Amino acid sequence: MSWVFLRDLLSGVNKYSTGIGRIWVAVVFMFRLLVYVAAAENIWKHEHDEFECNIKQPGCENVCFDHFFPVSHIRLWALQLIMVSTPSLLVVFHVAYRENREKHHNKKLYKNPGKVDGGLLCTYLISLILKTGLELVFLVLFYKLYNGFKIPRLVKCDIKPCPNTVDCYISKPTEKMIFLYFLVATSCLCIVLNLSELSYLIFKYSIKCYLKRHVKKQQ
Repeated sequence: MSWVFLRDLLSGVNKYSTGIGRIWVAVVFMFRLLVYVAAAENIWKHEHDEFECNIKQPGCENVCFDHFFPVSHIRLWALQLIMVSTPSLLVVFHVAYRENREKHHNKKLYKNPGKVDGGLLCTYLISLILKTGLELVFLVLFYKLYNGFKIPRLVKCDIKPCPNTVDCYISKPTEKMIFLYFLVATSCLCIVLNLSELSYLIFKYSIKCYLKRHVKKQQ
């Protein structure tokens, strides 16, 4: 999978972000995207081939693997990375709309098309809410699909066509567990950063509106 588009998207959004937003971009790029590409993808690369059961009944191993791993951890992680980065496109599109509007009217309509204020502020806040919501959805999805944030060494399977309860062994469970905890930790960190940035922007805008009203009253 090529991650060039996602990298370019994050780099583009970085220009319009606040200080907290830039930290979020750094966390996503360095601690999630690079870790995924450099290490995590290889750990789950042969997870199906390395899943072994103590029986050679045709179809049993495949059915058990599908039951305990309905969706691959690594594919779900990739989908999460893509989905939580996608709302940032709203900001990029809004800035592009402002720039095209200025070109169409052939005059300066904004002090700075990339400045987060007015309609762009609303778009930015919506993107933060969507990113936070998607992070939470994927954390719940991980928890529900795998019965918690854990990878057991041994699972017992009694699903047909297995003739009885068989023992199945997961490869490199400790290594996978470490990366799973890392995934959850970085996801929680991103949620905290998104909520912090959301609170900061709302607080900043509220103070700005209050000062404007106060000045008008005095005038």
